Amino acid sequence: MSDADQFDFIIAGAGSAGCVLANRLSEDGRYRVALVEGGSRDNWIWFHIPVGYLFAIGNPRSDWMFRTEAIPGLNGRSLAYPRGKVLGGCSAINAMIYMRGQAADYDGWRRRGLEGWGWDDVLPIFRKHEDNWRGSSPLHGSGGEWRVEQPRLRWRILDAFRDAAAEAGIQRSVDFNTGTNEGCGYFDVNQKRGRRWSAARGFLRPALSRPNLVVITGALADRVIVKDGRAVGLAIRHEGRSQILHAKGEVVISTGAVATPALLERSGIGDAKRLGALGIDVVHHSPGVGENLQDHLQIRPIYSVQNVPTLNMQYRSLVRRGLMGLEYALLRRGAMTMAPSQLGAFTRSSSKYETPNVQMHIQPLSLDKFGDSMHDFPAITTSICNLRPTSRGSIHARSPRVEDAPIIEPNYLSTVEDQQVAADSIRVVRNIMAQPAMSAYAPSEVRPGAGLTTDGELVDAAAELGTTIFHPVGTARMGIDSDSHAVVDASLRVRGVDRLRVIDASVMPTITSGNTNSPTVMIAEKGAAMILDGAR
Repeated sequence: MSDADQFDFIIAGAGSAGCVLANRLSEDGRYRVALVEGGSRDNWIWFHIPVGYLFAIGNPRSDWMFRTEAIPGLNGRSLAYPRGKVLGGCSAINAMIYMRGQAADYDGWRRRGLEGWGWDDVLPIFRKHEDNWRGSSPLHGSGGEWRVEQPRLRWRILDAFRDAAAEAGIQRSVDFNTGTNEGCGYFDVNQKRGRRWSAARGFLRPALSRPNLVVITGALADRVIVKDGRAVGLAIRHEGRSQILHAKGEVVISTGAVATPALLERSGIGDAKRLGALGIDVVHHSPGVGENLQDHLQIRPIYSVQNVPTLNMQYRSLVRRGLMGLEYALLRRGAMTMAPSQLGAFTRSSSKYETPNVQMHIQPLSLDKFGDSMHDFPAITTSICNLRPTSRGSIHARSPRVEDAPIIEPNYLSTVEDQQVAADSIRVVRNIMAQPAMSAYAPSEVRPGAGLTTDGELVDAAAELGTTIFHPVGTARMGIDSDSHAVVDASLRVRGVDRLRVIDASVMPTITSGNTNSPTVMIAEKGAAMILDGAR
């Protein structure tokens, strides 16, 4: 064993959580830290231009290209399941929307017995690393690594939708991140002066010059090495050969809700029967590994419109496309700064819900799916998702081989409640589109089609239109000691294995009510503080 292979902390995965951890654990120079990433460095232009998600999602250069198994609730369809294959992970290819969720999400975690995870506990952590365009306040931070700005583009059709939402009883919102996100307004985005602000840019780049931080890209995290009940290293596959990194302190798994359960299982941590069937020796029986998968299923109603610009038609013009590029090059403004969705809305699908249970992402464009061409008619998409689904799925290792993609079974629309929310969500959209503020644009429902009206017809439509909105969580969830399916405790330590933690979106016991990237950054910030407190 050489000194070069020995570290105080080893972090598997350089996504949103891993970049935060690498920064914080290496910050004071006392500890030698290794950050292992299976993807590449973020040296491709489309990782930095906001509209680059159109070229990154579904591209093997930047996306792991996972697919789900056939999903019964979606009429047996298999979905692409994008995950970022680069430093910064999904924050390098995602929608850039800054969203914390609702205070009730975190208070719900605390009611489960997870002390230190309530809204009042996590709000200071969100503020610590935030650099919000609003400046410092009791709700927001300034000067941190996680830049938050207003979008740099407006669309007349989106302003009209916001007015229509108000006519339908959904008030305007000027800030979705106060603990309640009810209302309709423009999303804040993780950008800086018109460029995507990924976790790699915000957290990792300032740390790269530190001599005590070693970043290894193109290296697959194969398994955690456990001896006498303690994590002592990480086996990786790098440049065609196997290598072991040795940990004097802790090993941290931050490979995300898709890859983390498979890494745990390859390491012998999981359901004993499942591991035995794969020929993996059991290190610790943990039946919750890979279970409890939650994700936001988006249903994408599309409406053709008239008398108003949308991106569909503007992008088809070579002249307009050239002007878009020129505007971005000179001013860092315009269509190339667009997040996939600029306008958002949070409301209830029925009066039975105490807080908003559905989120809309309204887009001045339409296409069958990301990666496809936009339609050849002016249109908008009013994507809507169930924020707190009751359906639960799973993700498991397919084999002991690190090269084999995991088995992803989201199990969407498997409960009656989720089916009802899906049907009612389409009705929410229809009600907004029927308001006077939209009438000048003559919206016409292209998908799913105005002729579908019954619950059964709308659930069938949701099964045909539904797709992931890229928010998988929960596959290595936190829980109290009496919870036999809790993979980690409230300090994110893996039960049954000393000096091993999971710090990423997989630890969420329940999904947050909104986009999940910034809650993951918060979890990493809190997790890093826990590790450092234990090391002192």
